[in-house]
Parts: sequence; structure tokens; C-alpha cells
Amino acid sequence: MELFLDTANIEEVRQGVKLGVVSGVTTNPSLAARAGTPSFRDLVLEVCRLVPGPVSVEVTALDAGGMVRQARELAGWAPNVVVKIPVTAAGLEAISTVSKEGIKVNCTLCFSVNQCLLAARAGAAYVSPFVGRLDDTGHDGMAVVRDTVEIFRRYNIATKVIAASIRHPLHVVAAAKAGADIATVPFKVLMQMLHHPLTDIGLSRFLEDWKAAGLEFELPVGGH
Repeated sequence: MELFLDTANIEEVRQGVKLGVVSGVTTNPSLAARAGTPSFRDLVLEVCRLVPGPVSVEVTALDAGGMVRQARELAGWAPNVVVKIPVTAAGLEAISTVSKEGIKVNCTLCFSVNQCLLAARAGAAYVSPFVGRLDDTGHDGMAVVRDTVEIFRRYNIATKVIAASIRHPLHVVAAAKAGADIATVPFKVLMQMLHHPLTDIGLSRFLEDWKAAGLEFELPVGGH
């Protein structure tokens, strides 16, 4: 399962890429607004420069025509831009149009298997079931991921499933077990995945033992 960062914060993207584990980025209008950048285009271009993989950028129009126009504009900004379009009737129409033009679409705000299936049939390259928001309403968000993956595999549907609205590391584990192609996670969750108190304790003990033994780490001449 691939890991994307769900952020529009350039420094978070830069740090995630340095770790060597982030292969893509997802953004949305809320994340972009919180980034506080005066130029949305410049923000997207910088993210696309830092990340070798897909960068999802969302349309803001509500009508099909407006979505199509924005999708064409966004797709022209960088070769790794993926256009996010919501799963509405207008959204499906726009997905059907632009996907035929070779524009990759991430269908967003999916809350049911039916919505994911419709988006895939319309031509979306990715569908994003929102796990955390479903959990918030008392539903099993990961069940939508699991069922969507099962159906796509049964019928050889090439659309990839992105587990979105990830709230904590256990969601990431559950997404992997459910067969999601990708989990898109906030930077905070990525750091929570990395850290464990026993790792910190173990490292501290190793270094204390090393110092107590009076050992030194010596490199040969030339540093090789």
C-alpha cells in the first residue's frame, strides 16, 4: 500500500519526501486555505516539484461545465497533477468528459460503495472513501474501503482506492488489511506511525551502554 500526504503545507511535504515513504500528495480547498499562500498555483507547482508522484488538486466549481474548465486548467499546471472532483451528478458528468481527454481524476467525498462504483464507471483513476468522517457518524468507514476493493478486484476495475480522512495510525493498518491501494494521511499521523516509546527507550539504552564501554565509532581514512 502506498502512502500519500494529505496536506498543502510545503514544509510537511518536504519532510515527508525526505523520509522516502511518501509517493504522492492530496490537497483540498480547506487545506489550501490553511496554508496561507497568496498564490494557489505557485503552491501546487512547488508541491508537484517536490513530489514525484500524483498530486491531487480539487476543483471548486459546482456545475459540470465549470468543473471541466477547471480540470483542464489544473491538469495543465504540471504532468503529475490529478484533478479532484466530488461525487455528484455534475461531478460524474465532468469525470466522464475529462477522463476521455486523458486527465486523471481522483473522485472525492465518497461515502458509499455505490458512489465509488459510479465514479469508477465514469472514468475516475482514483476514488477516495472518507473513513474518518463515516466513523464520526456511527458508520464503519473502513467497510466501504474493504467492500470497494473487493468489488473492483472481482470485476477487474482498474480504479485505485485511496483510504482518505485517516485519523490515526490504526486507520492506516486497517486500510492496508482492507486492501486499499493508497492511504492518504495527515503529517501528524505519519509521525505517529514512526514513533514508539519502546524505540526511544531502546535507543537510549544502546547509547548509554556504548558510552559506558568507552567505545568510539571510527571511520577509516577517507570515510569509506
